[in-house]
Amino acid sequence: MKDCQRALKDLNKANVLEPNNAFTLRNYGDVKRILKDYQGALEDLDKTNVFEPNNVVTLQKCGDVKRKLQDYQGALEDLDKANVLEPNNAFTLQSRGDVKKILKDYQGALEDLDKANVLEPNNAFTLQSRGNVKRILKDYQRALEDLDKANVLEPNIAFTLRKCGDVKRMLEDYQGALEDLDKANVLELNNVFTLQNHVDVKRILKDYQGTLEDLDNVNILEPNNVITLRSREDVKRMLEDYQGALKDLDKADVIEPNNAVTLRSRGDVKRLLEDYQGALEDLDRANVLEPNNAFILRSRGDVKRILKDYQGALEDLNKANVLEPNNAFTL
Repeated sequence: MKDCQRALKDLNKANVLEPNNAFTLRNYGDVKRILKDYQGALEDLDKTNVFEPNNVVTLQKCGDVKRKLQDYQGALEDLDKANVLEPNNAFTLQSRGDVKKILKDYQGALEDLDKANVLEPNNAFTLQSRGNVKRILKDYQRALEDLDKANVLEPNIAFTLRKCGDVKRMLEDYQGALEDLDKANVLELNNVFTLQNHVDVKRILKDYQGTLEDLDNVNILEPNNVITLRSREDVKRMLEDYQGALKDLDKADVIEPNNAVTLRSRGDVKRLLEDYQGALEDLDRANVLEPNNAFILRSRGDVKRILKDYQGALEDLNKANVLEPNNAFTL
């Protein structure tokens, strides 16, 4: 950081002595980019492009800065120009592959990253990016190969470990996934993606208390997220904290009213808390929103049975059995 500040002072002097020099402006822009002053960096790089058009390095830097500013289409245009001027440049292809991934052109991203890998094998960034694209395309085995190589070349990168953990989870290597996610969490505390994957793995491993701790942390980082609240209530239900589960579902219903998943879950929790009338109201609403759902019909059938509406109970349970035969709860 201090080096960058010194560089800025030197560049200021150079700019006074020789204003509008493309070399000075390009370096100005690059230093500001490193200092994360992306708007200032873009202004300098745009000026550079006026005084010295069609410079590959300028276009590469412009593309990188626009990507950081979430102008992905503009970034792609600059990187396309750079690629025309100097085809088969590994940096351009890496950067363009990353932008295409963000724009959900996964096949195009993979093509660029494959080319970059041929030009510059054993580049950790390329392997990391390609592994992530393969993960998105559900090519989990090949994704893991790239991510493992990236991790060997450049160990202890939280992003790589997070993606490794996610891929191992998909490949049902839950213990390996947990190890990678634990490492990622040490390197970069309280990352939502890491914690969410932690939640999934710990839940599969039936570590419900650990799952609940992660969900509590996610809720602190991203309060009022309906999916987090629903996930947390489900874990609380498994831990038989029905009152806690109900509080989370009440919050979820305020944030996103008339959601069938929230209502059917809350109806079931109220059933477990023996609030049968409240349970029936929620399950009726859920059934309007999502008719022919076996879970709703089973829960409502059980509530009606307890409320001695035996005919209504039988109708719901029969429908549930048609939709999902041989379910032990229904039978």
